[in-house]
Amino acid sequence: MRYPQGGGLTDAERAARERVRLQAVVGFESGGKNREIAAALRVSERSVERWRRQWREDGHAGVASKGSPGRPRLSGAQIARLERELERGPLAHGWADQRWTLARVKTLIGRLFHVSYTVEGTWRLLRRSGWSWQQPVRRAIERDDDAVELWKREVWPRVKAPRR
Repeated sequence: MRYPQGGGLTDAERAARERVRLQAVVGFESGGKNREIAAALRVSERSVERWRRQWREDGHAGVASKGSPGRPRLSGAQIARLERELERGPLAHGWADQRWTLARVKTLIGRLFHVSYTVEGTWRLLRRSGWSWQQPVRRAIERDDDAVELWKREVWPRVKAPRR
C-alpha cells in the first residue's frame, strides 16, 4: 500500500490493522482456509497467505505491529549537543567556509549521532529548535545599486513574460 507524501498510518489505524491480523491468527489456529479467512475479514488471500507464513515463522510476534516507521528523532540532550556544535561553526567541523547548509547539518547529525535525516527533515528539526536560514551580512562590494535599479526599470518590463 502506498501512502501520500509524508503519510503513513496513525496509531489508531495501525492498531486496527493489527486487530485484523490477530483475527486471522484465530482463523489459522482453528484450521481455517486462507480463502475463508480472507472473505470473513474482507482482505486479499495474498495478505492472509503472508500473515500465515509470518505466524508460522514467528508466532504472534510475526503478525504484531512493528510500531511507527517514523523518522528517527534526536533526544533533548542530543539536540542541545547539536546546537553547541552548530555554534562552534562549520570550520570547526572541517568545512572550508562559515556557511551552515542543510546538507552540512545533515552530515553533522550523521557523524555525531549515527542517525540519518533527509534534508527536509533536517530543516524541520532546525526550525523547531529556533534556527533560521542564513543570509549574508553584507552585500558584495562589486554591487552597483544604480545599475540594478536601471535594469529593474528598463530591462525587466521587456523581459518579463506578458500575462495570458
